Amino acid sequence: MDTQSPRIVITGVGLAAPNADNLKTYREKLLTGVSEITELDLRYFGKAPAGICDFNETKYRKKKENKRGTRAGCLGVYCANEALADADLSIDHYKRSRIGVYVGLTEHGTVETENEVYNISQFDYNVDYWTHHHNPRTVLNNPAGEITMNLGITGPHYVIGAACAAGNASLIQGVQMMRLGEVDMALAGGVSESTGSFGIFASFQAQGALGSAADPREACRPFDTSRNGIVVSEGACIYVLERLESALERGAKIYAEIAGYAMNSDAKDYVLPFHERQAECMELALERAGLAPEDIDILNTHATGTKQGDIEECKAIRQIFGEGRNTYINNTKSIIGHAMGAAGVLELAGNLPAFTDKLVHPSINCNDLDPECKLNNMVFDKPVELEKVDTILNNSFGMVGINSVIIVKKYK
Repeated sequence: MDTQSPRIVITGVGLAAPNADNLKTYREKLLTGVSEITELDLRYFGKAPAGICDFNETKYRKKKENKRGTRAGCLGVYCANEALADADLSIDHYKRSRIGVYVGLTEHGTVETENEVYNISQFDYNVDYWTHHHNPRTVLNNPAGEITMNLGITGPHYVIGAACAAGNASLIQGVQMMRLGEVDMALAGGVSESTGSFGIFASFQAQGALGSAADPREACRPFDTSRNGIVVSEGACIYVLERLESALERGAKIYAEIAGYAMNSDAKDYVLPFHERQAECMELALERAGLAPEDIDILNTHATGTKQGDIEECKAIRQIFGEGRNTYINNTKSIIGHAMGAAGVLELAGNLPAFTDKLVHPSINCNDLDPECKLNNMVFDKPVELEKVDTILNNSFGMVGINSVIIVKKYK
């Protein structure tokens, strides 16, 4: 398949992150390293650092609709509408049957099931108290479907289950469907409602991979010698994708052009990442973009703050970029935590304004850099201003060995 034409651009961004509900505020807080990770007291589990979103949940649908739907759907509906508003695009500009909705998820249904099991436990496990809304809430396509119902979109909708690479995978899917001529516009991105599930926290703790610190804002510390795991966050980010000629025709602002992408599999382990396959994924994305490693201005790392995960990614980056004199490296999770299925797209969104302001937002919480994670041009604590920013590479990797890489470039 031709991975260069037609040219696909991002014209709208809608997001909800643990520290912002719009791109402008989000960017400001990333540049200043403002983390709003807090402590969450979970049923059965207890207290743990977590990233919780604060956004206007009834801006685009009523409280009753949110109650019938899911937290993931609520996040998705908000972000999809915000993306359209940001793109200054009416839903009727394109034929509704020619709009696709593609949403990346790490998991779905766990939150609803846990809640229902708890609910019937209050009634001696009498299943008569089990909600009849459970099935539509837990089917995997739910968040994407809730977006279509809210906006009246009759084109295809589905969810991409790709662990923590899902946001990038969904963005790739939107690009591919547009290049295949299946749709004329796409709403693509990722959603995470994972902070609603005590099981996710318990599982990471059982693996020895749940981040902790006296101050929850310091619990996610990729690359630091004292890092001890992941900070679970909820969040969402949806993009408006259009063909370049269509965007230009309507006078749209263009955030970025999709330059290249790749996905592959480690085929090695359920949990542990593998730098060789990650390196191959970056190499393929660069090849498809027609770029060399030295052409990349910003590389946003996936690094989650786990011991081996950070080391493996740094090995992969070192393998492809070598000394990397032209490439500046940052990390977004240190500020917002790990938003699972929304991670890749939220992290990419936080870097998109660099095409205009030429600033590389910093990673935070790295007080003692692990020698095995040392790379050239790592940006810590304060932003770095570059002479130009024309390209951004975004890594996003997930459990069961799935890797994704997106490269975007400044539209000229």
